[in-house]
Amino acid sequence: MIAMIRACSLAALLLAAAPEARQNHRLTEAEKEAGWRLLFDGKTTEGWRGYKMKEMPPGWKVIDGALVRVSGGEGGKGAGGGDDIVTVEQFDDFELKLDWKIVDRAGNSGIILRASEDAVTSWHTGPEMQILDNAAYPGRDVRQLAGACYDLYSPVKDVSKPRGEWNAVRIVAEGNHIKHWLNGVKLLEYELGSGDWMERVAKSKFRDMKHFQQPPAKGHICLQDHTARIEYRNIKIRPLRQKTQPY
Repeated sequence: MIAMIRACSLAALLLAAAPEARQNHRLTEAEKEAGWRLLFDGKTTEGWRGYKMKEMPPGWKVIDGALVRVSGGEGGKGAGGGDDIVTVEQFDDFELKLDWKIVDRAGNSGIILRASEDAVTSWHTGPEMQILDNAAYPGRDVRQLAGACYDLYSPVKDVSKPRGEWNAVRIVAEGNHIKHWLNGVKLLEYELGSGDWMERVAKSKFRDMKHFQQPPAKGHICLQDHTARIEYRNIKIRPLRQKTQPY
C-alpha cells in the first residue's frame, strides 16, 4: 500500500511538472497568430552562427534544452569575447523574448541589438541589454547591472533573480525607440540618435564607435560570450510591421 501511494504521488508530481516543461520552445496558438517565431528550437543551433563566422563556435552547446555558453571554451579572445553568436537573419523592428540563467558566479553577458559584423567585436555595433550576476558586483555602476542598456541607461530597480534561476527578458525595438523589460517589469526606454542618447554616448566608451553615432535600422540579434557559463531558452521574436499593440 505504501509503495502504491508513493508511486501515485510520484506520478502526480510528474503530471504537475509536465505543463511547464511543455511550454519551453513552443508557441501558443495566440502567439502564432500574433506573428511570433522561435529563434531556438531547444534541440539544435539552427539559425545561429558565430560573430563573423560561418559556423557556430565550439564554446556553445545545446544542453538539456538550453542554448549554453559553456565556461572554459574558446571565449575571451580580443576585445570582449571571441565567441559571440548572432542570428543568421537580420531584424529591423521587433519584439524579442527569451529566458537567461547565469550558472557561474560573477557571470556576465549581454544581448546586443541590431548588431553589425563590420567591427572587431559585436558590442561595438549596437546597444546591449546587460546580463549580470548582480550579487557578485556590489557597488557596481547601476548602468552596468542586469537589464541596463549597458553603460548608458540604468534600470529603474534591480528585479533580477539570483544565480541559478531563470530570468525573463522582453525587448521592443520600434524604429529608434527601444524598451527593456525583465521579469515582467519595465526597466527603461531610450531613443537612439536623440539628444539624450548622443550626450550619454559622448561621455561613454562608445563615443568613437560609428554605430553609436549613427545607429543602424537593421541588424542581428547577438548573444555575448564573456567566458562565463550562461544558459538561454525560449528565444522567440515577433517582427513588427506596424505599431506594437499590447500582448
